[in-house]
Amino acid sequence: MRAMILEATGQPLRLVDLPMPSYNSEQLLIRVHACAVCRTDLHIVDGELTQPKLPLILGHQIVGTVEAIGANVDNFHVGQRVGVPWLGYTCDRCPYCLSGRENLCDFAEFTGYNLDGGYAEYTVADHRFCFPLDPSYPDLQAAPLLCGGLIGYRAYRMTGNAQKLGFYGFGSSAHILIQLARYQNRQVFAFTRPGDTTKQDFARQLGATWAGDSDILPPEPLDAAIIFAPVGKLIPIALRAVAKGGVVVCAGIHASDIPSFPYSILWEERVLRSVANLTRQDGAEFLALAPKIPIHTEINSFPLTQANQALDALRNGNIEGSAVLVVE
Repeated sequence: MRAMILEATGQPLRLVDLPMPSYNSEQLLIRVHACAVCRTDLHIVDGELTQPKLPLILGHQIVGTVEAIGANVDNFHVGQRVGVPWLGYTCDRCPYCLSGRENLCDFAEFTGYNLDGGYAEYTVADHRFCFPLDPSYPDLQAAPLLCGGLIGYRAYRMTGNAQKLGFYGFGSSAHILIQLARYQNRQVFAFTRPGDTTKQDFARQLGATWAGDSDILPPEPLDAAIIFAPVGKLIPIALRAVAKGGVVVCAGIHASDIPSFPYSILWEERVLRSVANLTRQDGAEFLALAPKIPIHTEINSFPLTQANQALDALRNGNIEGSAVLVVE
């Protein structure tokens, strides 16, 4: 099979021919049709996430069809279309798993990080961490739901019943979650890189109440904010933007350093918290909800062999919606 592999951090991916992956009794062999590109992939390539398996096949928003199943698999069948997310394995035994917090499992493994992912023609995945996909979603539109959607949904739930939501960074997750927010009659205030009027216009087209630069305050206090951009300096900015009792949720797996800030902007019961990974319950809930809205994903497609170009476009802020690799 063909695959784009990362051999060393800081280096471009390389197209190689590899043997077909073998699968065990708990796994599915999957022919990949599409794999969305995530900012986490950039963090891995750039060495900001420091413990990847190398060499590595990136990609954790995988859509494909089942080619073969392990001996212990009875919930999927050959020919079925499935999605594979970031969370690829948990132990089911540690205190986190036993308390319904498998996203924090001490022994978790992650697709496209500890486990080879979807920048390839075939992949294998533990059947317990795969999802059947609604047939209303074509392959390319389904792929971004598997991380931008799922982890974005987990962050969104952390805002509770907030009616005025700030989204800092308007990329893949934000363009998905604004559709859920509007479906629930919530207001979204979209913040982008200063001067990025293209993204601001995109946010307004999707129903944002207001869109503007990330370094200014919104026209009215927010009930909650989600920081999608990996920019630590946005945290004190967002804390200043939320009202008393407001919540600021950091949705990324990595961010630049947070500058010091005065206690006064955290006081009055404001909450600052992070979101780590996802649970299978998050996946089941969101993938059942998405087609009811329905959520539409805006796609920028690239052939598998142009994975480096897709990563560069994401790094430079040139993707409106989601970048997706097409595997043919």
